[in-house]
Amino acid sequence: MTTSTASPARPSRRFTLPRLDTVAAWLLAIIWIFPLLYAFWAAFHPSEFMVRFDLLAPLTLDNFADAWEQAPFARYYLNTFALVTGVVLAQFVVCTLAGFAFARFPVPGKDILFMLVLIQLFVFPEVLIVENYRIASGLGLVDTITGIGLPYVASAFGIFLLRQTFKTIPRELEDAARIEGCGWMAILLKVYVPLAKPTYLAYGLVSISHHWNNFLWPLVVTNSVESRPLTVGLGVFSAPETGVNWATVSAATLLSIAPLLVAFLLFQRQFVQSFLRAGIR
Repeated sequence: MTTSTASPARPSRRFTLPRLDTVAAWLLAIIWIFPLLYAFWAAFHPSEFMVRFDLLAPLTLDNFADAWEQAPFARYYLNTFALVTGVVLAQFVVCTLAGFAFARFPVPGKDILFMLVLIQLFVFPEVLIVENYRIASGLGLVDTITGIGLPYVASAFGIFLLRQTFKTIPRELEDAARIEGCGWMAILLKVYVPLAKPTYLAYGLVSISHHWNNFLWPLVVTNSVESRPLTVGLGVFSAPETGVNWATVSAATLLSIAPLLVAFLLFQRQFVQSFLRAGIR
């Protein structure tokens, strides 16, 4: 009597199509990055290859040299660094004090005051340009770096983010610091601020990116090279009446965004982790 043994079934190979959201994400990523890729191509090749894709096209750095010579980008960099540094530091101070007060001080009606602060999130900055210009003119801050950054010192988003972070810190730590003889300011600097470092990093990165790329308000309030940031300087440089070719404009664009690109590539892991750890709780 013979017995037949069935061979083990082979696992079937199934071809699974990618999910629709994955395909859509890739398409959006390609659409988003295409202008940047074109800028890289045009910046590193002669002007005759701007609209002609040739893998054997010669590489050149002349476009960067021409852009640097034709516009005062060194001054634009200095203005932008001064503007971004000043605004971010001022925001840290103002938002820290306001967020701490809303999170810990038993002020009557503070919830109503906090809601009034949050209303700022629903007001577009462009709506306030005329009023901001009137105030800057009255203070004598037109065509100054201080005038560019002053409207952004009090940030409703920064106050909200730090308030939510401070509210998650255990009261026991505050009580222990108070037993050690610390006052309110010492408690803030020794307990709350160190524990909120991920929030500061996340908010700082967002604020730096925003003010580095801000264009409309600096365009309105500045009139000279001494106060123009990179975005306004690039806009003036790339104006059609200047007669600059697009290869040079592409090189100037890369000069403007290079610090942000380098910073993101170096700190992208910390960038993502900071937002994950500083999420709204």
